[in-house]
Amino acid sequence: MKFLLDNWIYLFGLGGQSLFGVRIIVQWIYSEREGKPVSPALYWQVSVVASFIVLIYGVLRKDPIIILGQVLSYYIYIRNLQLKGKWNSLYPTIRVALLVLPIAFLSYVLFQHGNLMSEIYGNVQPMKLVFIVGAIGQLLLNLRFVYQWYYSERRKISVLPLGFWVISLCASVLVLVYGLNRRDPVLIISQCLGMIAYTRNIYFYWHTGSST
Repeated sequence: MKFLLDNWIYLFGLGGQSLFGVRIIVQWIYSEREGKPVSPALYWQVSVVASFIVLIYGVLRKDPIIILGQVLSYYIYIRNLQLKGKWNSLYPTIRVALLVLPIAFLSYVLFQHGNLMSEIYGNVQPMKLVFIVGAIGQLLLNLRFVYQWYYSERRKISVLPLGFWVISLCASVLVLVYGLNRRDPVLIISQCLGMIAYTRNIYFYWHTGSST
């Protein structure tokens, strides 16, 4: 804990990852109530907030894997809110702010710190192999939402299919390897907890025989 307190950036990242943990618990509770895996609106609402926080953490850590992952996922979360019919219930100014904030934040940081990209590239150079592993894992974490998005669009309703959880579990293992190499407590803790939730949802699908 002293290590975390001395490194406030980690506490910031843990806050965002804790929200990602909350969304999994929310989804789990809703699924238990329904007796099948479901995709509650609250899951996506929490995801939007958590994603923006973790995006900031990624910039502070100059970590390309985290930045890449959150920028793409953030807008897929918003699309799911639209599919759930919750997006238009927000005030127009809030909707505009949510759409613009991540890009505006990244643009501001890059403008104020012109050497950020070179620093990020410098972080990649010493760990090319493990970076590739982490990049593949993060790519899969993003693709799971692309897959979920495609699956939901076909059915015109937001759902979290079995394939989403299988991809999540495989990707989480790869990102955990990356996090261990980076000695990043935020990635390590979040991926370990995530693997438990992903395994639970896979079991839930098999146990209930649900096809959604």
